Amino acid sequence: MKLGSERAAGFFVPLPPSLVSVLARLDALSLKPGFSLQRELALARALKPYIGEGMSGVMMPLAQETELAGLFMICDFYPEDGQLSLIEQLRDVVTEHVPDEERAWLDPLKHSRMDVFELVSSDSARVTARSLGDGATVHLPGGDFIKNAPPGSGILTRVISQPGEGSSDAIWGGCGLLLSPEDAAALIETVAEWRRELEIETGSFTLGEWREFAKRYGYMLLWAFAQLRLDALVDAVVHIRYRGSDGRPYLYAVALYDHHDRRVFADQLSAMKELEPEQSSRRSAGESAGSGPPPASVWVQRVETGAGMEIVARLTLTSSQLIVECDGPERLDRIKHELAAALGFSLHFRGETVEPPARKLSVADLTTGDPPAVVVTPEEDRALLARFLEKAYLEWADQPHVALGGRTPRHAAESPLMRKTVGALIDEMAAHDPGRRRTGLPAFEYNRLRAHVGLDEAPAE
Repeated sequence: MKLGSERAAGFFVPLPPSLVSVLARLDALSLKPGFSLQRELALARALKPYIGEGMSGVMMPLAQETELAGLFMICDFYPEDGQLSLIEQLRDVVTEHVPDEERAWLDPLKHSRMDVFELVSSDSARVTARSLGDGATVHLPGGDFIKNAPPGSGILTRVISQPGEGSSDAIWGGCGLLLSPEDAAALIETVAEWRRELEIETGSFTLGEWREFAKRYGYMLLWAFAQLRLDALVDAVVHIRYRGSDGRPYLYAVALYDHHDRRVFADQLSAMKELEPEQSSRRSAGESAGSGPPPASVWVQRVETGAGMEIVARLTLTSSQLIVECDGPERLDRIKHELAAALGFSLHFRGETVEPPARKLSVADLTTGDPPAVVVTPEEDRALLARFLEKAYLEWADQPHVALGGRTPRHAAESPLMRKTVGALIDEMAAHDPGRRRTGLPAFEYNRLRAHVGLDEAPAE
């Protein structure tokens, strides 16, 4: 299954009415004051990966996981305070009548187990599955919920023997989770590794037959499944392709530098093999060739994707700044290291942002074979840039600047001789604001920066 937040396809199966009734009795018994604490302990053990500092707040357990955890509490859990298990308590109850057809399910429930099975064959009437733990074959009722699963699929479920039956016929424990063969094998291997660690810790190098182990430690199957889900989600998030509204890669990882030698920087950027020059940025409409800040020089990195050669990085060099934009933090880190190696202390780091746009991915986004794509609107783009530039530029006002003789812009703006230079630096920032190229509008209000350093506002554009 090519799933991220939903690594497997879950299903529910109707249970016989008498089994539904006895399970309801057992669940009600677990809610009584004398057992409620043990109930919490059992469910916390089965759903441990989703509690505390693990996956809490990242993912919630699937409905089938919660159902299987409840069955673990009813069928497998022995209270830590010494009282009888739920099945034993109901079996011994004398204060109320429990019909014989319900009592008949108590032993099958007690001996049921959670397991991972390989689907051997299935049709609308019958399913044949083989335990990946011990190879035992079991026959189960078929149905629409399973008929489209290909042979070899994994199934995490609980199987319950039919009352009074000595054959391999059994019924589903109400629900199950379908996995790919690869995921099922990985789940079993993970549990096998935990089993070996448990044997070493306890000093016992055999925890009995697989059925006995699955009965005592079946909750580890749920732990391993939760780990599969988390791994899948991380993989999906890491490989998300962010796209702008024009369909091109969205360059959300941005780093900002000051520098003092445009010619040296231009030579070094031109020498980087993975970069190629792009046309200089255009002037605003109506500007003459001699007005305003000089145009920026731009280099881009293109890579082959399914959509052809696409720009995945852009470096914009002005007379005082270098802006690096990339399609992700990994590429930004590589370019930053290359820049540091080539230009060293000539670079003055001013800040970066590598946080992608916040987005909730649907199951449909994560079920495709290709990495999920997220489209970022111009409004979102401007908002992200605005937050980054506001922090970087307002801090810039109080950082020494080479072009100002090592003074801070705020300090330099107090000098009549330096005010014009500070204003020119801010004008250049405004002219080459990355939002202009990306959305057609500046992402930052530069009159705020002018006021921040003590300069008069510039006329509105």
